[in-house]
Amino acid sequence: MSESFPPRPTDTELEILQVLWRWGPSTVRQVHKVLNRERPTTVGYTSTLKMMQVMTGKGLVLKDETERPQLYRARQPQEQTQRQLLSHLLDRAFGGSAKHLVMQAIAGKEASESELIQIEELLDRLERGTK
Repeated sequence: MSESFPPRPTDTELEILQVLWRWGPSTVRQVHKVLNRERPTTVGYTSTLKMMQVMTGKGLVLKDETERPQLYRARQPQEQTQRQLLSHLLDRAFGGSAKHLVMQAIAGKEASESELIQIEELLDRLERGTK
């Protein structure tokens, strides 16, 4: 699998990744418990197990088999996955225009004054070519 093009997680896989990013390395049972606490409908333990096995095969999570029960952790940091998903959305829905994406994001949800200042500062830095 190429390091530069990891697979894009599905919605369900993203839910599991959110748990792993928040709680760190976890067992299937721990992930399952959190998912069922946060979801409107419950899912069976075997479904969670199967999904995490699929995610291991896709390279989205890593499994530590030296522990019992086995611990799973996200392969990539949350920020890296978010950038990958955003890049895909930017290309497909906004023709590569970051300006249009930001404008739609702000128009769709009221931003706080602090958020607007942060966005303005980021856009200023991008225009100057600095990070």
